[in-house]
Order: sequence, then C-alpha cells, then structure tokens
Amino acid sequence: MGKGRLATIALAAATALAAGATGAGPAVASGPAGPSGRPAHQVEVFAEDGGISRVEVPARPALAPRARPAAPAAGDGTVTPILQSGSTAAKLDVVMIGDGYTAAEQDKFRADAATKWQEITAVEPYATYHALFNVWAVSAVSAQSGITGDPDRATVRDTALGSYFWCEDVERLLCVDTDAVDRYAAKAPQADLVVVVANSAKYGGAGYNDVVSPLGYSGIATVAGGNDRSGQIAVHETGHSLGHLADEYFYEGQGAYQGEEPAEANTTTLTADRLRRTHTKWYRWLGRQSPDGGTVGAYEGAGYYPQGLYRPTDNSIMRSLGREFNLPGREAMIAGFYRYAATLSSATPTDRPLTAADRLTVELPVPGTRLRWYLDGIELWALRDRTSIPLAWLGLLPRWGAPHRLTAVATDPTPAVIDPALKASLTDSLTWQVGR
Repeated sequence: MGKGRLATIALAAATALAAGATGAGPAVASGPAGPSGRPAHQVEVFAEDGGISRVEVPARPALAPRARPAAPAAGDGTVTPILQSGSTAAKLDVVMIGDGYTAAEQDKFRADAATKWQEITAVEPYATYHALFNVWAVSAVSAQSGITGDPDRATVRDTALGSYFWCEDVERLLCVDTDAVDRYAAKAPQADLVVVVANSAKYGGAGYNDVVSPLGYSGIATVAGGNDRSGQIAVHETGHSLGHLADEYFYEGQGAYQGEEPAEANTTTLTADRLRRTHTKWYRWLGRQSPDGGTVGAYEGAGYYPQGLYRPTDNSIMRSLGREFNLPGREAMIAGFYRYAATLSSATPTDRPLTAADRLTVELPVPGTRLRWYLDGIELWALRDRTSIPLAWLGLLPRWGAPHRLTAVATDPTPAVIDPALKASLTDSLTWQVGR
C-alpha cells in the first residue's frame, strides 16, 4: 500500500483509539482541553515495575518561557540515518528526535538512538522484520544538557522539545511539547513512527497514542535515552500506532464494560467459546501456546475495564512492560508493518521500458519470502525465487511493437499471520515493460 493513503489510515486508527478510551481510564478530565484550558492529551504512564496507566497532560509544557536563541544552533535539524534499508516508499520510516542534548552531545544522541532501536528490535516481530525499516535520527540542539525534572523536580533545563519528568506530578512521566516534535519530525525524509529520546538515565517515558500528525504518523513515544529499560515503552506504544492494538490492562473499580464490540483485534466482549462458535477475532489462535507465556484464550479484564472485556492472554506487552506480544498481537503488528513497508522492492524504476540488454534485480527484505515471475501473465517456473535475472534469458520475440509485461510477485509465508484478510497484505508485486 502506498504511503499516500497512510495519513487517512493513521487518522482513522487514532480516532478509533480515542473513541475507545473515552471515559475508560482513571478519573481525569478528557477532551480537547484540560482544566487549564490548554490543549491536552491522554497519555500512558509506565511504572518501574512494568505497570501501565493513563493520565491527561497538556500538549505543551506548563513551564516558564524558555529563552530560545535568535538563530538555530549549529547542527540543529541535521538528519542522520541510523538504519537505511531502502527507499521511503518501500520502508517503514522511524524518526528519533533527541532532546536535552547540546551541540557538543549530538554524537551521544545518535548513539543513544541506535541503542534504543536495538532494544526495540530485540522484541518480535521487530527482530524478524527489522529490514522493513529505515531509522532517522533528527538532531534537536538544546541550550542545556539534560532534562527538566532530573535528578529532582526542582531542576529546570532549557531544551529544544521541552521534555520534563514529574509531568502532572507523576515522577516517571516524561512529557514533551508535541508541536515542537512535529516540527522536527518534518525534517526527516518520511515520518511513519516518532520516538523522542531524552538525554537522561532516569527511567521514564510516555505514550501519546492520541496524537495525529499531518505528516502521516500517529502517536509519539518518549523514552529516556540512557536507561536500558525504556525501549520497552516504545515497543508498547507501537502496539497502538502500528498494530492498532488496544491496551490489555484495566483499573479495579472501573465497573463493567457496556459498549459495543471493540474494533481492535486484541479485545472482545466474547468468551472463548463464543469466539470459537462465531469465528470472531482471535478464534484461530485459541488453545495455542503464546510467546508471552500461557495459552491463548479469553481472559477477563482489558481495555481499562476489569469486567465485560476479554484479552487473548494473561499478560502480554499490551498489559505490562517486559513482556512479548501475544500471538494475535504479533499478527497485528506484522500486518501493521506491511501497511507502510513493501514485501518487494527494486532499484530499477517501473516507469521506463527495459530491453533484453538489462539485468533486473529485486530485494526481498524478509527471509523466506517467496518470489514468482510472470511474463505476460504466464509464470516463468525456472525463475522462481531468483532475485536477479538477465532479461536476455527471456528470449523475447517481437509483439508487433507492443512491449512484454514482466511481473515479480513476492509473498511472505510467515505462520505468524493466519487471518486471510491480513494475509493479503503480505503480497506485493512490481511490473516492468520489456521491449525486444
């Protein structure tokens, strides 16, 4: 699927998430503005023990006005590739923006960003699908080193994105100026996923899963760049932005869910028996051992409600940090990757004719992908799974001036996706016109 349609997809996904969250969290105000009248966001808070909760925060820090320099600092806005796997059209583009790093600390920021990406890709399905991604580091040069609220709440620092701990009196909640994030994200070649890396070793972060940007990305994760556990925060947040997954945690005393069947793939109003009878949601996975531990079933308590909603497993990363995605969640994540990235790509343009003198090469980023070639709709069996072919091999004959059509079709056969509707996203094709 082309990225031109992804802004619409991101908007629809975020709208669904916001609708599902209304009134579902703890007793905080909701809506476009908080008690102060400033625009507000519902964000996720991540405790040191892996627990997750939600709170409303302002879109911009409520701190004293910062004395910004009259002109951008040297290096501000510089974009450096951490991982460049291919064109932005064929890859999922992750943008990491540093905050609290001075001009002299930009190498440290890039190192921290690379480490965060390593933490993310240590979790499946990122580990298997890492070649579907580009990762861009955007330098946001701060006047001072470090982050407001570290080491204590009395500490205030002048930073480019205004990141700060003790947001809404929650020590580990790391909030940010979302408008500033958007300005820096726009400097990258493409932004499908945005992570703010703060210059701090203090555990903390936040998940802005209701943010929708005109740039096409949905959601922002903030993480402490110097803390080796904060990468899990970004993994959880991508469950929302990429997998369109709901939260699987709940609040005691919230009452029972009374609404309609949720749109997200990992929550339901149905018991395991009813899932099986109605062929709904994750019924295909029922009874299977899940990578997050235990057997896939229907466990009551999800989507912030202790009763009336069910989750697929007892404790996946959508319920608490330090876990894996469960089987339905992993399936949704892979499908989410392919909403942005392609199973098949090639450096050879498809908008110009080729001749028998050319050699055609394609790239298959995911190991095990099956490749088929078709000439004018007829499969060339001898070329199966060949990623590079001299077109002279085709022995093309004249067609009274009409070019031949050569098509490559790639399919990821992963057993981690079993829903037929999602399997369709695992196939891509490219077609070239070939003359004699």
